Amino acid sequence: MSDRPSRQTLDSEAELVAALQAQLAAQQAELAQQAARLAHSQKIFDRASAAARIGVWECELPSETLTWTDVVYDIFDLPRGVMPDRGETLKCYPEESVRELTRRRSQAIADRTGFTLDAEIISFKGIRRWIRITATVESVDGVAVRIFGMKQDITEEKILADRNRYLAEFDVLTGLANRSQFQSRLSVLDRDPPQRVHPFGALLLIDLDEFKPVNDSLGHAAGDECLKQAAERIRDVCPHAELVARIGGDEFAVLLGSDARLAEASDVARAIIAHLGYPMEYRGHQLKIGASVGIAMADGHTPSAQLNVMADAALYAAKKAGRNTFRIHKAGISTLTASRSADPGRALDKPEASTATGLSPMLRTLTGS
Repeated sequence: MSDRPSRQTLDSEAELVAALQAQLAAQQAELAQQAARLAHSQKIFDRASAAARIGVWECELPSETLTWTDVVYDIFDLPRGVMPDRGETLKCYPEESVRELTRRRSQAIADRTGFTLDAEIISFKGIRRWIRITATVESVDGVAVRIFGMKQDITEEKILADRNRYLAEFDVLTGLANRSQFQSRLSVLDRDPPQRVHPFGALLLIDLDEFKPVNDSLGHAAGDECLKQAAERIRDVCPHAELVARIGGDEFAVLLGSDARLAEASDVARAIIAHLGYPMEYRGHQLKIGASVGIAMADGHTPSAQLNVMADAALYAAKKAGRNTFRIHKAGISTLTASRSADPGRALDKPEASTATGLSPMLRTLTGS
């Protein structure tokens, strides 16, 4: 009997090899497809990560060895691929942010939880950015072994939020607080008695006299310049006021601090009138306006709406008296009405010198009088 394998055996072995080769080829094709899909997914992730300015980071514990994806390198302006050093990276954060980051990180590691923090950094190239840090602690057998998460560049988001907040609280033309912020600050007077404080001593309402002729004759650009210069002069006169605001077209408001008394409020009003009485320069023109001021003295019990009515009544009386002057309304003198058709004069103190004369020494220096 021959020891050589039969033809049938050889054919079976050839079929088996062919089958194994086909199976291997199929597996290799599947692996190639998976690699292609993985590469495509990685490319999509990288593009999305770059577009969203989000990078992934990891820190081994307790060695503090860092691993970053490309976007984190870009955020800190470090060459991609270099070994990041946590101690050097922390130098990019302000001291206050380092303290808060250290506190939250230590607590997360102790509790094996996580945290989120928005922080400002100055990159290694000196560029100021805002980043959002998210972190999760990984533990094994109850011991923290790794902390990882994401870092996102939120600089544009922060700038937009700050701008929106500014637009919500400030007048774009003059840079003063707007009516919304003014009303919000004034509403402190309406808190319940246990929470109520006495934050303001006086409210001054200011209306520009002869502003409309300037705006009508020289145009809105001249009117805007007039408003900007008026705002700057009022702000200069009231450096220690609680708030200086533009509350309408040519209307302004000043809240003096809780220690303000009648004499100080009168001096401030005189100084405002004097400062606004100086001509304003605009493209070869001298813009001449004036101001009328109404003062309401706060007593810690008068609600904000009534204090506003009091100051408004005083302002109306100042205009009725000839403008470029001021009048004072004290709380509790008489019942007030919001109607300007009523004569508020009975409830008003008429100052002996309501123009820019008789100033205190400090304000006389300010006005040059």
